[in-house]
Amino acid sequence: MGYHVPLFTALLLALAAPLRAEPAVAPLAALLDIAAVPALGAEGLADYARFLQQPTPRVFALSPSGAWGWAAGQPDLPATEARAIALCAQWGGAGCQVYARDLAVAWPGQERHAQPPPTLPAQGGPGWAMVPDGRFLWRGPGRARGAYVWAHGRASGGQDSRGSQPQPHVRVFNNAGWDVLRFDRDPALDETATASDWLHAALRVLRAEGYARIIVGGQSRGAWNALQALDEPGLVDGVVAVAPAAHGPKGSPAWEWAVADLQQVLRQARSPAARVAVAIFAGDEFDPDPAARRRLFRALAAPQVSALLLLDRPAGLTGHGGGAEPVFTQRYGACLLAFMEARPEPCG
Repeated sequence: MGYHVPLFTALLLALAAPLRAEPAVAPLAALLDIAAVPALGAEGLADYARFLQQPTPRVFALSPSGAWGWAAGQPDLPATEARAIALCAQWGGAGCQVYARDLAVAWPGQERHAQPPPTLPAQGGPGWAMVPDGRFLWRGPGRARGAYVWAHGRASGGQDSRGSQPQPHVRVFNNAGWDVLRFDRDPALDETATASDWLHAALRVLRAEGYARIIVGGQSRGAWNALQALDEPGLVDGVVAVAPAAHGPKGSPAWEWAVADLQQVLRQARSPAARVAVAIFAGDEFDPDPAARRRLFRALAAPQVSALLLLDRPAGLTGHGGGAEPVFTQRYGACLLAFMEARPEPCG
């Protein structure tokens, strides 16, 4: 069952745990200060910049002689650390040590730890929660440039996606000063309309907490719910919809009305100040008609929304999970950030 938004907004406003910024343990700039990494030349500093876009667990190892190596996405942090140090040694490093581990600088004499986010969900109810993601740097509403809310997909097999790490492009926003929260849903209760109601109510509370800008991004069904948030003026400042879908994979009986349902969602957009980015991929088994969907997205324009960026089946990225590939972040992470902040930046 779901919450009816008008009845529960006041309750959520009263019960939501405030997302106040506590005094920082150390400046956030420590981890993100590329020039502060000792011993590295230009090539190494550029690789450290790439490291900062990686998911956790992640480790950057460094030798006093200037060799380096990093690893990310290993089964656990000890395995990641061992891999990073081994790579550093493989590239000729003697005495390789950890420089950065997840969100912390660990180099002797330069140790810095990031401010942890609140430990409790920002808000929630039966079947859902809005959760500050502790794998990302945290500033709080008073200092962050905005909030990026990430909505996971809904697995066709009913797997539980709660707690899954947002796609890597979200880290580009986080490194630039945006807080990251997850919109987690119980797969047993995660129906499309119900989740949309939850998200609408949660975003109203998040706005009341003091975030100047709010972006909702998502993959698959999460992206579909993000697009649904455009029906309320002022609810969001931007949407990043990666492979939006809500009707199952190829062969699903719901495919018959999938395009019509998308058309209805886009017709309901009433957010003249919002910027919308959509990524669709060739070979997406959840996309019943790529050409028709492309036409619908291209028709989304002022006064419904402020601006549209359509990444239409980019070369080298295929399938429903194309947005999770490293090349997607390398190619489009910076331009997505620039687009959402209304700055000129070529894409691709």
